Amino acid sequence: MTGKPAMQEVVAELTTPLSEEDRTTRTVEQSAGPDHFGPDTAENLQRLLEEKGMTDHLPIVLPTEEKVDAMLKATSHKPDEIVGKISPTPGVYEYWSYTVKQVIAAADKESMSSSDNSFAEAVVVNGPIRDEIGLNYGIGALGPFSRANATIGRAYTLLSINAGNCGKVGETYMGVIGNPANYTNIVIAENEKESPWKPFSVRHGFKPEESVVSIFEGWGVISAKNSKYAVWQKDMNFAEELKNIFNDQDQLFGGIAVLSPAVANYVKDEGYDTVDKLTDWLYQGPDEAKPHFRSKAQIHILVTGSSNNLYWDYGGMRYVKSVSVDKWR
Repeated sequence: MTGKPAMQEVVAELTTPLSEEDRTTRTVEQSAGPDHFGPDTAENLQRLLEEKGMTDHLPIVLPTEEKVDAMLKATSHKPDEIVGKISPTPGVYEYWSYTVKQVIAAADKESMSSSDNSFAEAVVVNGPIRDEIGLNYGIGALGPFSRANATIGRAYTLLSINAGNCGKVGETYMGVIGNPANYTNIVIAENEKESPWKPFSVRHGFKPEESVVSIFEGWGVISAKNSKYAVWQKDMNFAEELKNIFNDQDQLFGGIAVLSPAVANYVKDEGYDTVDKLTDWLYQGPDEAKPHFRSKAQIHILVTGSSNNLYWDYGGMRYVKSVSVDKWR
């Protein structure tokens, strides 16, 4: 394109000193807008929020002062306490800080990055909070059958848009295809009672009586029946299926398995009475070859849903962190 030898250009670009302008660190700044829009009709406010890119293009419950004040009564923290900050891509876009008045526990990471990849986000919920707010971890656990599941997932996206400058198509969101999971994300309340193993949060150092939200990012999850390795036969070997599927996956985000309680108990009966034992075996390469994933920390096992059939999901998702819900009460 330039008429110059390619490698000479590469070497020149890598060795030429930076200009003063190039040495200056810059970020893309964008205003978060006013904190208050003033009195108006509900219809006009819905239209205004959509036009300004502050919703997911579906109607919302307008955040009136009365509703926000009622929400803040559920926490002992001050409304203006700064919780943290979010950016669609750290180092490129400025960080927006958010306060208790603006935030939920899952807001330690944005739900939509600016990458050309169309990433998905997931939250895993453990502890008493699951029953307190009516999260679904039975039939249809990942579906739109619980107000709590849907609200948490959708709020995660709305928060990222309004507190983190995320989801501005063509500016802070460049996903080539997009991801339908960005609407309500993936909300997984573990079925702790029917699981044969310790809850995910307990395996990461929290107590069983603590309410915890854990954050994941990656490609999302799909049914294991989508894989050629999910074979229906008289004597099922789910651990073998898991290993074959994981060894066939992209390595960027590692592997995550969302098992129904029935499948999880079959795996336990196959000799894996702890998740650590299962992870150790999954980490080994086929026929003792080099392990597929870079570390055991890239393998995650969760249990949710019902036991009315032997189905389960898998995908590539990376564990980010866990946050205590109780400290925000």
